[in-house]
Amino acid sequence: MSEAWVEVGTRSELLPGEFKVVWDGDTAIAVFNIDGDLYAVEDICTHDGGELAGGDIHGHEVECPRHGARFDLRTGAPTCPPAYEPIHRFPVKEESGLIWTRDDR
Repeated sequence: MSEAWVEVGTRSELLPGEFKVVWDGDTAIAVFNIDGDLYAVEDICTHDGGELAGGDIHGHEVECPRHGARFDLRTGAPTCPPAYEPIHRFPVKEESGLIWTRDDR
């Protein structure tokens, strides 16, 4: 668990429909901008450990590029097999024009 926040960037660097991956220690965190709302999740599919960043976005769901599992970015819940375990969600905040996240487990 990290107490310090990790800088993601500015809104102009993370436009709607885009994502950015940052690291908090050894945890990869994917931050997605979905229609102006920011969501941060661990960048690991619970099905086989593949990266989620870069997967197709369907509304508020990200699709794992490897086997097609989908996860709701708002809750972390799996919405389509082959994944059955949720992904970790992380807090996101904006301060002084910057976006921040952290591994708060």
